[in-house]
Amino acid sequence: MAVTLAEVAAHAGVSPATVSRVLNGGYPVAGGTRTRVERAIEDLGYIANGPARALAAATSDLIGVLVHDVADSFFGILAGSLQSALGPGGQGGARRLAVVCNTEGAPAAELDYLALLEGQRAGGVVLTGGAVEEPEHTRALAARLARIAATGAPVVLCGRPPLPMPAGLPVATVMFDDRGGAFRLTEHLLALGHRHIAYVAGPPGLSTTRERLAGHQDALRDHDPALPAHCASLTVHAGFERSAGYDATRELLRRGAPFTAVAAANDTVATGVAAALREAGLRIPEDVSVAGFDDLPVCVDTAPALTTVRVPLREAGVLAAQLVTGRRALPPGGITTLPAELMVRASTAPPPAAGPPAAGPPAAIGGGRP
Repeated sequence: MAVTLAEVAAHAGVSPATVSRVLNGGYPVAGGTRTRVERAIEDLGYIANGPARALAAATSDLIGVLVHDVADSFFGILAGSLQSALGPGGQGGARRLAVVCNTEGAPAAELDYLALLEGQRAGGVVLTGGAVEEPEHTRALAARLARIAATGAPVVLCGRPPLPMPAGLPVATVMFDDRGGAFRLTEHLLALGHRHIAYVAGPPGLSTTRERLAGHQDALRDHDPALPAHCASLTVHAGFERSAGYDATRELLRRGAPFTAVAAANDTVATGVAAALREAGLRIPEDVSVAGFDDLPVCVDTAPALTTVRVPLREAGVLAAQLVTGRRALPPGGITTLPAELMVRASTAPPPAAGPPAAGPPAAIGGGRP
């Protein structure tokens, strides 16, 4: 049986009128009271009646676009494509005002921005980037998005997995084939003859990290069931920044385990990997092959040009714009998976005939972060 507004009010210890004010977003409500009501809504799984709430609080032309880091090229390209498609003459098919919200990857910021967008009666929301895989946050996020979607405002999850949501809501998911792309990248390195393959994974607890690492391990396992264990000591988790790739590679060199190739969680990390290898006196790809993921514009300008996996960011932005404006019907099951394409360039080659190169310990490498 559906939870009623009166039940939410009783759970929060407030009047039904106060719950209505919080839901409609246009009335002043004390911060502590609002928090109690929002927690009661999430605890009980309350979803306002869609048609009734849409009449009481008609949505605006504002579309909220949540990104992890607007300064990161991955999110800049995706948000830029989406914003262009939503603007005048864009491929989204309707003029909308896109407001980009920079969460810095923080779950609390994600929820706070969604509360603000709900209060502004946003006409749609697009969440981009990997999802934080923490059960309590997943539950709170699904509840808040369900409330937004119940007003008739479409919700699009772009580059992240679907959430457990009630059926019948206008919610779509646009996923990248991260696992398949990582599989093809490691398969390429194996085909070149590499068996000592280091992997700089992203932060733990993130869906993107899990999918890309799983694809890498799938390829190792398919080639030789013993390879995942063999390469386990060559896998390190790091952030998605250039400095994270640099520090992770220094750590790999410090461990002293031999490797002839490094696959990085993304292209930005790969540039840091390359810097640390060069600082150690290692050549790319003669001594160590390096590969990234995403195919950012910088990949063709690195020396040598970076082998990577192309993620269709611009296409995803246009598709998300069409879905969030209702100009494209929801796909069967609400999920679209976009393909990832292996881009082979000059940074990968067969391993050296003499075997994995030797490098001195970090103290002998010199430098500091590039």
